[in-house]
Amino acid sequence: MSYMNEKADSQERRRRRSHDPLVALHYQLSHARSEGDLDAIVVADASGLVVAGAGSWAVCEELAAYAPFLASKEQGNGEDSVSSRIAALRGTVDVETLLLGSQEVLICARGGRARKESLRSAALGVDRILRVA
Repeated sequence: MSYMNEKADSQERRRRRSHDPLVALHYQLSHARSEGDLDAIVVADASGLVVAGAGSWAVCEELAAYAPFLASKEQGNGEDSVSSRIAALRGTVDVETLLLGSQEVLICARGGRARKESLRSAALGVDRILRVA
């Protein structure tokens, strides 16, 4: 990316801000998705419900639903369709866990050329946004 493109991107990000935490989360996730060329990125609660996302809504819902299982280090027994889907997702999905007070929040991203870096960057932004909210 050229210097002029980086400068324009930085200025656009500064204009796209919101005091509404859900809108701010969407902007943060959209930026991370674009930067990492991700298929989707989602913030989910510990029960697997979407809090905010960027990308196809169906993909965001699937990622959120599986995020608690993907964040767990336990491997399923591989005998049922849920376990086999989790195994299939593990290779293309990364999950970060944030602890906000006593609440666990999961950030899950799929695809992309810089998934881990984009996920870490998004996690910092999500943490900042939700701590202020």
